[in-house]
Amino acid sequence: MSENCSGSCESCQENCASRKPESLLAEANPKSHVKKVIAVVSGKGGVGKSTVASLFAVAMAKLGYKTAILDADITGPSIPKAFGLHEPAIANDDGILPEETRNGIKIMSINLLLENETDPVVWRGPIVAGAVKQFWTDVCWGDVDYMFVDLPPGTGDVPLTVFQSLPVNGVILVTSPQDLVSMIVSKAVNMARMMNVPLYGFVENYSYLICPDCGKQIEVFGKSKLDEIALSYSLPVLARLPIDPGLAALLDDGKIDEADVSAILPAAELIAKAE
Repeated sequence: MSENCSGSCESCQENCASRKPESLLAEANPKSHVKKVIAVVSGKGGVGKSTVASLFAVAMAKLGYKTAILDADITGPSIPKAFGLHEPAIANDDGILPEETRNGIKIMSINLLLENETDPVVWRGPIVAGAVKQFWTDVCWGDVDYMFVDLPPGTGDVPLTVFQSLPVNGVILVTSPQDLVSMIVSKAVNMARMMNVPLYGFVENYSYLICPDCGKQIEVFGKSKLDEIALSYSLPVLARLPIDPGLAALLDDGKIDEADVSAILPAAELIAKAE
């Protein structure tokens, strides 16, 4: 530390040991009071990550918490349709107002800002990442206990922006039983650890199918190796979710808030008890 150090690193050019790293965290909208931010990630697409994020939000709402979903999948948004939201979001002098589901879950997605919800979003990576950041800075979220951020698959611009710009309290990793998916999800684990973001654990989707005739559990995608992977990373398996045609029908009808969340409720309770 220099003898003339004032304690402020903003205008100082010295590269001393006491220099504080610059924070990349973005300031939330003044009308937002979000207690915990939880990122829902996967190594690749097609594992039902948006479904898992929605189920967690519904489960937390059933536990009595004020919940929200920030749909960070700008080029493939699906959260509004899952909850039956089709009206465009409105704004006032304070910022953009999130839409609310029938049970009070607050939602913000690019599909709520497009003139037509089927319009493609043909943007380059930095613009997509900037839009996600604006969902944090420009949206008046109000009082929220748990915000779930539905991230696009992979380890690109958007996950990096979320981990650096939002105060993420923890990560839920979504996978499925196939060996390929389990291998790729390891990349998401390693990225979160590189960014020093805590990991809550794994949720395995499409884990099994219950035969409608005999009730037997059928492992459609083969024997899961998630227990071995979770053990190698010292992380718990939070839940295993079945292939459920009834849930798929609720998603198509925009009624996921009516879904049975008993399979994921223990995981939600565990996260609610975490520091």
